[in-house]
Amino acid sequence: MQTTYLLLAAVIPFIILDIWYTRIYLFSIMKASIITYLVIFGLLPIIFHYSYTIQKKMLFLNLLQWPINVDFSKPESVGMKGTRNFYLQTDQQVKIGLWQILPQSLLNDSTVTTDDDYEAVLKNAKQPVFLYMHGNSGNRASSHRLELYKLFQDLDYHVICFDYRGYGDSEDAELSEMGVVIDSKYVLKWVLKVVNNTAPVFVWGHSLGTGVSTHVLALLATENIHPAGLILESPFSNIADEITEHPIAQVFKHLPWFHWLIVEPFYNNYLRFESDKHIEKIQCPIMILHAEDDNIVPFALGEKLFEAGVNYHGNDTNRVQLTRINASHGLGHKYICRYKKLPNIIKSFVAEANQNWTD
Repeated sequence: MQTTYLLLAAVIPFIILDIWYTRIYLFSIMKASIITYLVIFGLLPIIFHYSYTIQKKMLFLNLLQWPINVDFSKPESVGMKGTRNFYLQTDQQVKIGLWQILPQSLLNDSTVTTDDDYEAVLKNAKQPVFLYMHGNSGNRASSHRLELYKLFQDLDYHVICFDYRGYGDSEDAELSEMGVVIDSKYVLKWVLKVVNNTAPVFVWGHSLGTGVSTHVLALLATENIHPAGLILESPFSNIADEITEHPIAQVFKHLPWFHWLIVEPFYNNYLRFESDKHIEKIQCPIMILHAEDDNIVPFALGEKLFEAGVNYHGNDTNRVQLTRINASHGLGHKYICRYKKLPNIIKSFVAEANQNWTD
């Protein structure tokens, strides 16, 4: 019995110390968790709210340049045949980097070698001309974009693609909605001027590029300038809706001040991309392509934009169309270019739009 008491007397202080240190440890974890929560859900949103620079970086993601170390002067280095690299200087004196990609039927034409040859081909185009406006991050050499260019090329279409200011090898000018819209407007007007109605010109926008392209076409409509058609791949209705429904935003949506802290600053700083308003002014046929399993821009936002277009233009003329791509295809946000039915969808849309364009 005495031995038992001695053992207890020896062990109890260690038990007490263990309990004490456990409490300190748990308190430290709790304190760290509270601090972490306050930083993530309090301090960071407040910093974001008041920083226009951070808002722009989050929206445009132009710092994510992939692939890296691209020699844009050598498109063949990324597998693009029949492609020339060139530059345009916009009205705002911003240097824009572009590629002109020949249609399949001209790939083996040995007479098309110089910049003048390429421009002459565009001036005398017999096939449709596609101007591509990409989404945020990356550049005009990003892999999923290359896949789409090659699809256009196989369909025997001319392609012009370019990088907005701050992307690729374009000039690192101040980024803003109006900045990228003005860049794109200049490029589209240049294409329309060069082609000069010898062939129909179509605009294709992807993701953020859908917001850019709808804004551009709405501005040009006020000048009575209209391309033959507009294709919107994985579009959103407006930036406020896109931010609210973006996967990252779901972490913060429980905050009662979420809309004020996160969403409103974009609107107040004119980073709006309100396609659901701009679509009212667009007079050419519009095709919306959206995959159900898009986890960057939810399908519901493409559907919302479609409904806005139908409300403005009516559905009796079939001016606004929506192609819903089943999630079973696994194409997500970036790979609608791999949809087996896409070539026929494009050809049908081009044929219908071309008929309206020639009337």
